[in-house]
Amino acid sequence: MNGQTHYIQLTNMEKLVKTIMMILMVAVGLSAVALAQTTPSQHSKLEMQIIALERAGWEAWKNKDSSWTRDNVTEEFLLVNSESVSDKAQVVKSTGTDCEVKSFSLDNFKFVNLAKDSVLMTYTATQDGVCLGKTIPAKVRSTVVYVKRGNKWLEALYMETPTAQ
Repeated sequence: MNGQTHYIQLTNMEKLVKTIMMILMVAVGLSAVALAQTTPSQHSKLEMQIIALERAGWEAWKNKDSSWTRDNVTEEFLLVNSESVSDKAQVVKSTGTDCEVKSFSLDNFKFVNLAKDSVLMTYTATQDGVCLGKTIPAKVRSTVVYVKRGNKWLEALYMETPTAQ
């Protein structure tokens, strides 16, 4: 691959990440305004279903089980974090090899209905682990988009941002 082709591909990826970031910033802002006072007892049946799916995904990650990702994310899934932007195949391949997770907890869930069959969820995750030889951030804010395909809710986007220490 010559340098010019690589530059074009990088530019397109940068544009994609910038677009995703802008959408997420707007959505997270809306979720904070719309649902700032939501408590766990106020979550709808759908929200409880999405929370359960998300917890199962974290548990699978902790247990190095890539089957959750294979079965519960869209084909065009993206994972965005401070290290990279990864697609479904990359996440499935790396699950079980990259991280040693001792524990995690998820809380402070907030939701925005984006459309009839899409939901944005934010939450705070506390985690204890090492990935690729580096200690992972102890606390992150996660943003997830779920879409309904047929009768099943699938994760389409996962993004996390370490909290300020």
